Amino acid sequence: MKKLAENPLFVFLSGLILTAVVYFVSIFMGHHWQLNSSIVEDSVLNHGTMLILSILLILAFKKQVKYRIAMPKLDQIFKPILFGILCAVVINVVMNIISVVVTGSIQTHPLMRNTTVLKNFLSVFILASIGEEFLFRGFFQNYLKPLSNCGFKVFKRRISLPVLISALTFSAAHLVLLASGVDMMFIIRVLVFTFVLGLIAGYYQEKHDNHIFAIFVHMAGNLMGLVSVIMMK
Repeated sequence: MKKLAENPLFVFLSGLILTAVVYFVSIFMGHHWQLNSSIVEDSVLNHGTMLILSILLILAFKKQVKYRIAMPKLDQIFKPILFGILCAVVINVVMNIISVVVTGSIQTHPLMRNTTVLKNFLSVFILASIGEEFLFRGFFQNYLKPLSNCGFKVFKRRISLPVLISALTFSAAHLVLLASGVDMMFIIRVLVFTFVLGLIAGYYQEKHDNHIFAIFVHMAGNLMGLVSVIMMK
C-alpha cells in the first residue's frame, strides 16, 4: 500500500478524483438550493460547501498534504498581488478586443449581470477566491507535492508539475459555465485567465510554502470583477 501511495500516477489520479468529487458536490449544492438573499449570491452555497469539504480533505490527508498557512510580510506579498491584478487586466483587455473583433460584442460573467457591489465583494471577491483556492491549491496542489521534481521554466521561473496540473484543473473546472449559456469567446477568455492566474497562485504558494499567497493572488485577480460592478453602478 505504501508503494502504491508513492506511485506518481496513483498520486495524480487519487488527487484528481478527490478534487473532482468535492467540486461537483459543491456545484450540486449551488444549483439545487437558493438563498434568495439581498446580501450574498446563491453561489455562496457552492463556494461555502467547497471550502468546508476542502478543509475536511486537508485534515483527512494531512500526512500527504502538509498544509501551511501564515500571514506574510508586506514586502513579500506586494509582487504576487501585482501579478494577480496584471493578469486580470492584460488578459481581459486582450481577450475583450479579440471578442469584439470576432463576435462584435463582449459577454459578461453570469454572476456580474444582476448583482450589487456588496454581493460581488462577499460572494466572488472573498468566498469564491478562498473556497476555490482551498480546493485547487490548498488541497490538490499540496497533495501532488511528490511530483514536484518534474517541471519546466517560464521566464526563468520554474513551474513544477503540481503547479501546472492544479492550474489546468482549476481552469478546466470553469467549463461548467457552458451550462449558463455563455458564448465560446467568453469561455476561452475565462479558461485563459484562470489558467494563468492558477499558475501565478500556485507558483507563489510553492515558492513560500504558504497557502495565503495563492489566496491573495486569486483575490487580486477577482478584483476586476468587483471593479466592473462598481463601474456599472
